[in-house]
Amino acid sequence: MRTLGNILWLVLGGLPMAIAYVIAGVVMFVLIITIPFGIQAFKLAGFALWPFGRVMVEIPGKGGCVTTVGNILWVVLAGIWLALAHLASAFFLAITIIGIPFAIANVKLAGAALVPFGRTVMSQAAARAQSYPVVVDVKPLG
Repeated sequence: MRTLGNILWLVLGGLPMAIAYVIAGVVMFVLIITIPFGIQAFKLAGFALWPFGRVMVEIPGKGGCVTTVGNILWVVLAGIWLALAHLASAFFLAITIIGIPFAIANVKLAGAALVPFGRTVMSQAAARAQSYPVVVDVKPLG
């Protein structure tokens, strides 16, 4: 079911969102000083492209001042725009009955787009095995 959900997600909006993250990442790499932001954008692009079966988790011991400053800068530079794109996609998906679960997934991913620093994306099994606190878990259909 997870693979079917990911394929439907890809067709119904995952690909344009992943492209938006890749564009943000390329811009961040071009600016050189924002390369760490570009790396986060590429991680989120993979999550936005194929989200089911993976989760975003808090990394223990990775909080603090640097993470907070990174998240604040991220929100200003790219996070708010990517989150708004997720919310716009969610709005249009929610119009159709089949799109409602994907609209909910987009809203969850909008939250992930806002504050990615201090977090990472991994498989659900790895997160469970390492007992990391899950921040974003996008469930497949059914």
